[in-house]
Amino acid sequence: MSIARQLYQLQEVDLEFESTEQTVRQITRQLGESEALVGARNNLVAGRQRLEELRRQQRSGEWEIENLVGKLTKVEEELYSGRIRSPKELSNLQHEVETLKVHRNQLETKALEIMEQAEQAAGSVGVAENEFKIVEAEWRQQQQQLSVNLERSKAVLTDLIQKWSQLVIGIESSLIDTYQAVKRQKGIAVVRVEQGICGGCRILLPVTELQRSRSGTMVRCGGCGRILYLA
Repeated sequence: MSIARQLYQLQEVDLEFESTEQTVRQITRQLGESEALVGARNNLVAGRQRLEELRRQQRSGEWEIENLVGKLTKVEEELYSGRIRSPKELSNLQHEVETLKVHRNQLETKALEIMEQAEQAAGSVGVAENEFKIVEAEWRQQQQQLSVNLERSKAVLTDLIQKWSQLVIGIESSLIDTYQAVKRQKGIAVVRVEQGICGGCRILLPVTELQRSRSGTMVRCGGCGRILYLA
């Protein structure tokens, strides 16, 4: 087997390794909570907080109405007890009753509005809970598949490392050094020659280079410096 073919096979392993390594990085970045999951959870949390605040306001309003009704009841009892004889005191009590009733009506109107808002918020929370469950289920399924793909990719990397180690056994270290130097500089170190044309820079190669390459010697293109491989 020619040295160019050996280096070409080594390059194929390198390229597959780099591609698989990139896949591992991509999968690793995707592991963990997604933006969709975080957004759905935040939406649910915000909805629950809003609902809890409205219910707190609702309870507070009910207590305020209860206290006010109790006070109104006492004032009305005092007004209609017959114990008060003074017209001025009766007038003051009547005015207080009317004021308390107006305030009660205002509180009841506000309480009704809060109750309606709480009902709407409860509905929104229900929708948010369903959406979160759907997104979470999809996310869990995706994470499970990503974990499987990650383990597969890691196994491929392990196999490629073993394959690379086996390939370099039959290649001189100086040639490996040359291959790696060209690879660092050009990205692709070994290129195929088709119809006498370099697959890297697309120039027509001299006959002497083609002949040397066919003989099994490692030949580099005079134009781009890449290692030539005649299949």
